[in-house]
Amino acid sequence: MATIASATALLSAAALCIAIPSIAHAADAEAWTPTDSAIRAVSAGIALPQTVAGLSLSKSGEASNGGRAVDNYAQYLSEDGAIQATLYVYLPTYADASLAAYMTDKAVMERFGAKTRRTAYASAPVAGRADSAIRAVYDDAADGALTTAAGFVHAGRWIVKIRVTGPTERRGEVLAGLDGMLANLSVDDTASLHATAPASFAACPAAPTADARLTPAKPAQEAAPQDVRIPRDGKDALCIRGTVATAEGHYDMLQQAGRSDGAIIVPVDDSGTVLAFDPAANGAGYKLSIHMVGQTDLYGVYDKVPSPHQIAAIIDGKDTQTAEAQAVATYAANGEVTVSRLAQKGR
Repeated sequence: MATIASATALLSAAALCIAIPSIAHAADAEAWTPTDSAIRAVSAGIALPQTVAGLSLSKSGEASNGGRAVDNYAQYLSEDGAIQATLYVYLPTYADASLAAYMTDKAVMERFGAKTRRTAYASAPVAGRADSAIRAVYDDAADGALTTAAGFVHAGRWIVKIRVTGPTERRGEVLAGLDGMLANLSVDDTASLHATAPASFAACPAAPTADARLTPAKPAQEAAPQDVRIPRDGKDALCIRGTVATAEGHYDMLQQAGRSDGAIIVPVDDSGTVLAFDPAANGAGYKLSIHMVGQTDLYGVYDKVPSPHQIAAIIDGKDTQTAEAQAVATYAANGEVTVSRLAQKGR
């Protein structure tokens, strides 16, 4: 994606993991390989039985990035269709199960109304390994009509997300569906499972509010992006440095608690889109990158962390300083990364 505006165009769409794709089609062979009893995301090494806890596979395919097998879903239904479950196996270039749970929690609360109550939100076992998932349950959703539940797993480079929703009077079946899917999820390499816990927040020191300045552009290096240097999967407390108000909503600027010199991230949806301001390699300023499913866009370096209103302009596509990405890194399901340097227009 060449520009900030195009990179963030997805933000105004419905969140990936809240909505279920509406067009039914047969399983995509590149995304899923069905066996006699299971459906398997081959590149991720992750599988789930086709029938589990009273739910049966209905359809599967790719939610986006068609043909790349980096954003896959499988929908399950009860016999009468009243209980719906979706398994997502996707490759965000900033993978963090704790962050996925945090952003989904916000999306659930916003979608289902003020009466929605979070009744469970804690680490849980998956594939026989303790504390390798986050399990969340929400009651009285949609004015008391629904119970919805979710599970989150970080396995290698992949995020697994499970959503189960049904009528309140069938709450037991909804929870059985979630717990059955977590218990029966198969991961080829169990050592790839990251221990994870819900995000915790500590007090955040006052942050500077002055605008940052984009430093003179340098030729983009054709190399894979560096990993954003911030603890993930709930391994350390975060704090909210500030709030970014945009045309589409409000987003938190997060940093590691107790660190004033670390990375700053701004998650913008529940499907893995994250703006990251990471200390530049030479220690001078902060480099902007935008992480999505299967792609990272690389931008310039600011002399300091941009202010909330500058970040809002970036998200809204109105920042004339940043304007265009210097390079785009595209991630394949097999782990290969292709970096394309983009031509820069004169300013």
